[in-house]
Amino acid sequence: MLTTKIFFRKTKGGNVFKTVREHYLRNDIHCGSKACKRCMCKTRNIILDDEDSSVKSSKITEPYYLLIDTNIILDQIDILEEDVICNVIIVQTVLEEVKHRSSMVYKRLKNIISNPQRKFYVFVNEHHKETYIERNPGESINDRNDRAIRVATKWYNAHLDLDDNKIKTVLLTDDARNRELAEKEEIPAISTEDYILSLENSAFLADKLCKKSYSAVCEGPEFFPCHLTPSELHNGIKTGKLVQGTFQASRENFLEGFLNIDGVEKSIFIQGRSNLNRAVDGDTVAVELLPEDQWSSPSDIVLQDEEETDVDNVLEVKKVVDKFDSSNKMQKTRTGKVVGIIRRNWRQYCGILQLSNIEGNVRHIFVPAERKIPKIRIETRQYTVLCKQRIIVAIDSWPRNSRYPLGHFVRALGEIGNKTIENEVILLEHDIPHSRFSDAVLSSLPKMPWNVTDADLAGREDLRHLHICSVDPPGCTDIDDALHCRDLPNGNLEIGVHIADVTHFMRPGTALDKEAALRSTTVYLVDRRIHMLPDLLSSNLCSLLEKQERLTFSCIWEMDKDANIINTKFCKSIICSRAAMTYDEAQLKIDDATQQDPLVKSLRNLNYLSKKLKKKRLDNGALVLASPEIRFQVDCETHDPIEVEAKKLRETNSMVEEFMLLANISVAKRIVEEFPEYAVLRRHPEPPVANFEPLIKAAKNQGFTMNVNSGKELAASLDECHKENNPHFNIMLRILATRCMMQAVYFISGMLQSSDYYHYGLACPIYTHFTSPIRRYADVMVHRLLAVCVGADATYPDLLDKKKNHALCQNMNYRHRMAQYAARASVALNTHLFFREKIQNEEGYILFVRKNALQILVLKYGLEGTLYLNKDKNSDVTFTYNGENHSQTCGNTVFRTFDPVTVQISLNRSNVQHEKLIFKLVKPFIPGFSVPAANAESCRMAVEEKNTKETTKRKMETDKVTCNKGGGSKKRQKKRKH
Repeated sequence: MLTTKIFFRKTKGGNVFKTVREHYLRNDIHCGSKACKRCMCKTRNIILDDEDSSVKSSKITEPYYLLIDTNIILDQIDILEEDVICNVIIVQTVLEEVKHRSSMVYKRLKNIISNPQRKFYVFVNEHHKETYIERNPGESINDRNDRAIRVATKWYNAHLDLDDNKIKTVLLTDDARNRELAEKEEIPAISTEDYILSLENSAFLADKLCKKSYSAVCEGPEFFPCHLTPSELHNGIKTGKLVQGTFQASRENFLEGFLNIDGVEKSIFIQGRSNLNRAVDGDTVAVELLPEDQWSSPSDIVLQDEEETDVDNVLEVKKVVDKFDSSNKMQKTRTGKVVGIIRRNWRQYCGILQLSNIEGNVRHIFVPAERKIPKIRIETRQYTVLCKQRIIVAIDSWPRNSRYPLGHFVRALGEIGNKTIENEVILLEHDIPHSRFSDAVLSSLPKMPWNVTDADLAGREDLRHLHICSVDPPGCTDIDDALHCRDLPNGNLEIGVHIADVTHFMRPGTALDKEAALRSTTVYLVDRRIHMLPDLLSSNLCSLLEKQERLTFSCIWEMDKDANIINTKFCKSIICSRAAMTYDEAQLKIDDATQQDPLVKSLRNLNYLSKKLKKKRLDNGALVLASPEIRFQVDCETHDPIEVEAKKLRETNSMVEEFMLLANISVAKRIVEEFPEYAVLRRHPEPPVANFEPLIKAAKNQGFTMNVNSGKELAASLDECHKENNPHFNIMLRILATRCMMQAVYFISGMLQSSDYYHYGLACPIYTHFTSPIRRYADVMVHRLLAVCVGADATYPDLLDKKKNHALCQNMNYRHRMAQYAARASVALNTHLFFREKIQNEEGYILFVRKNALQILVLKYGLEGTLYLNKDKNSDVTFTYNGENHSQTCGNTVFRTFDPVTVQISLNRSNVQHEKLIFKLVKPFIPGFSVPAANAESCRMAVEEKNTKETTKRKMETDKVTCNKGGGSKKRQKKRKH
């Protein structure tokens, strides 16, 4: 049987095309049940049991199968992933609707279906002649699909009843109207909550129930304005009254955020709980601009959470912000308010439960690890266990009546404070794909042992005779670049940059290629790496190891002695690296005049030319910026940090950097010449002048003028800023300048005008990434483009698909940003581990002056911390903030940006969710505020005593809750009572 539908489509040219779609219906589709003796089918399609193996339910007395609707899967996927629920029927209507509405949930559902032990059967109801239905006139698609699900449930019950089976098929739906219609049609139906609560030992499943609202929570005052309806949002955006973009919450102030609009570099500022209006970081929202007289600017106050403000309600928190912002009449920026949510970007969040002493309470507050995410209300009956663990929670809804969003418990990760668990939290919170590579990916790898064959050498230049070497950080295993330099007969020099030829092993469209595109970048944590590629490639076949033949993609220049490029050549090649050196080892060879072998001469020439190249770049206006970077010495067994210091850069760092930059620029020019619409490039937008305001004021306070009209003028201004009495002044000024910059991003050349290709930081008109294909997918895309340019490989459709490549660039930008944040979080975690059991006095400098704090930079460790002011209400010490020159005054002592201070550093572990370094002022000494310098032993004893008290306090609070709930043995309860 079949149905036929005919469609007519008119093209832009006026031609009309006729399309015929035929829908075939069959009568031989198996129901999937072992109990069925009527269906003719192979054994492999029989999934559902023929006996009472389903979990016992007090609501369903007979053996049963569950047939679930779309919303159950979308909302309750966390419950469906539990092994408890089995013998489930997923009809094709539901599967396709889930696929259309959520690719992430669809993937999770497919994983459940693929596990035969779970007994989830997909029934193709849309092609079965007895379950396929046509859409009635005037019937909505949703109503038609609901009817199709009911028809399938009714058919199952009738079909299995013919063989005298006692198994019933029950419709699981949370749609009250759908259940009502099912009851009228005598179809057994039940809601998720009723079903879960009817199961034996259902407490842990009940915690995972997704609830759109809790009635008790929704009673009371309304905290937020109403959101506009979808039609109102659509009309507002269409007419220009509203703007659409991505909401980004502030990391320093939980009552502030920004709206980032595609193609617009200037964000819209949003301030205040009411104006944020339930937007969560990452949501796509609609914003209405406020009148100009209501515009505001980001507060200089550090306000990371409500607990730090010492207030208990929203109005008081708002007063705190208003108090600090009332004097700030300058630098107003476009300000708006959120009027509607277009698309939620909610995910699963890691964190802990807030301590609660209310006996028998099942409603608790979840505190996310990420400060940008609001606290979440959840229901759990496992508080006594979960209060000591890191857990994962999902958001379900956020009613106007609730101060916090409502969510449900997903799973527990492990003990709070355990380093392995904390690293897992970092990866999950920053959305880092870190699961093991799948079998499909591993099957795409070359077979071992692997050797270079004649086929591999075809079309490659043999460069194994050259003195090529690599220079990398210590411990580097993914060596993706190597260099050489040799004299030419005409007196010029030949310089080669040789990059691992990853694309030789990773062909487009394979499982390996798709996984690399998803991950996009290698993530470097302090004690581990999350590789973009499997180890066989990243640390072996693609890594340019010493004295190993490797396939490469080479960029070779002929230069004169002044580093002027005579000509450039690109080719696939094969090399054999003479040495894999660290920066220190290469520097020692260059500096040792007794060494005169060809490899050392090559390094010296490279170093000489790199200085010439760097001078040309700087003369052209390239910026030399700085950021505090830490290097940890890690225990080889425990992987705990045992020493920490700021990274030291040598000439060889700059040497490698210059030739990598030159290779990237040369390749960018080549691929744009060949593919002006499809080249993968990297741009660095010029920051708005307003971004430089903190830098300008900080320099002015120190007697310097900062010209920011162009990158070249900024670079010149930075070069002129030196203070004899403060050798670190220029470094700190460059760190401050770095904070003013925009984010560099990948893009497709055809998406922007050529004038927008400019890279502000490097002062070059065009740039890309070519030199690190082992750890960046952008470089893989560039390698494929360049290979086609030089005739080393063939093109393929996706290579020149602008839309697909644009999506890849968006993912690469996101993954790169998350990898940076994860790396910083890892550094913060290990810094905290290092400062446990320590209290140290260190010299530092004021990097920022805030209205309620000083941001301190300790250059010895390359770390930053916050020294809070006016926090003790009982103290007579008062600090006065001057917004004009960004200074704080206390008596006769004035604190300005870049002033030296001595601070006492310790670790505050009272908040197990957010352990943080505490900075206290030692020098200059302010009576009643500064702390006296302490000797090492007393410091150690003090911190041990403090940490013991904090741990004991939390344990006592937890035990109190356990005791109130009747938890623990009688002996333990008696002991507590005593």
